[in-house]
Amino acid sequence: MEVEARLRKIFSGAKIDLLLIKNGSEQDPNFKYLTGFTSGTFEDNFLIASRKKVSVLTSELEYETALSQAKEGIEVVNVLGSKKNFKKAISVIKGKSIGVNGNFLSFNDYNKIKKFKPSKIIDISKNLTKARLVKSEEEIANIRRAVSITKFAIMEVQKSIKAGMTELEVAAQVDFVMKSLGASGNSFDTIVAFGKNTALPHHMPDQTRLNDGDLVLIDTGAKYNNYCADITRTFVYGKSNKRAEEMIKFVKSVQLMAIHMLKPGVDAYIVGKKVKKYIDSYKGGIYKGKFIHALGHGIGLEAHDASVFGDTPYRKIKKGMTLAVEPGIYFVGFGGVRIEDDVLIDKNGAIVL
Repeated sequence: MEVEARLRKIFSGAKIDLLLIKNGSEQDPNFKYLTGFTSGTFEDNFLIASRKKVSVLTSELEYETALSQAKEGIEVVNVLGSKKNFKKAISVIKGKSIGVNGNFLSFNDYNKIKKFKPSKIIDISKNLTKARLVKSEEEIANIRRAVSITKFAIMEVQKSIKAGMTELEVAAQVDFVMKSLGASGNSFDTIVAFGKNTALPHHMPDQTRLNDGDLVLIDTGAKYNNYCADITRTFVYGKSNKRAEEMIKFVKSVQLMAIHMLKPGVDAYIVGKKVKKYIDSYKGGIYKGKFIHALGHGIGLEAHDASVFGDTPYRKIKKGMTLAVEPGIYFVGFGGVRIEDDVLIDKNGAIVL
């Protein structure tokens, strides 16, 4: 990981002197992006970066953990246990134009930072998101590993599930297999839905039991070296379910069509609109209005790394982007189908990871 290269991407076009990242009870993803730390919680820690260097302001609790992971260009300072030392360390922002992540920084922390009298506090969340859009080879390798863990876990669990199991039991199995394969955790809480519950895109697993002929939807993602996967599979358990099987076949074909459309220079938002139009018009409109979410999103340090398929500044596809592609159709009272894969954009198009 080249710290200076990442700093150049962030500071490019940002009219700031320093970047300040403040963690809360969870880490800002940009703290992970600039440090590469995979161990430690760093709750309420600070990161101050210039164009050349990153300083992590931490406490005795995390100091050795941070020091053992610090790469060239990263300074670790043990100051959070002393008000005097902390004030001295953070005084570098006085009179300076400070960039912050407005998507993460709390209002209370914003007011705390103001007390140290920077000349300006500027939200550079768009710069931060843009900097992380195109992935390095190291980042791609981590995402690829997270994806392979996730896909294997789903396949293993699919082979072992039995009628009478609950959604919660299946979700627990998925999580266990992913961790046994080297995942450091989950990208998000695993979604498992049976039968009618599959019509609810973000249904959380409960005590619903699996019946023969049910639709089964598993949406999960392993995390590996901080990087996320996001994979969804939908299948029919046991006896044939013709309507559900036709839906699965159709959604798979739509996903393949969408993936073939993703190339450098293409507008992802327009791709999403074309896919929705196709779904709405299929066979006289049998699925009209049943595709109720975006075609996908960026994937990286966060499961939803950037809203690439929305009407956003990030919609133009570039080589090196990693995207999740997830068409779906949903019938309340019957069930839903979603198929999701993560892809890498290379010079010729999208490669399924």
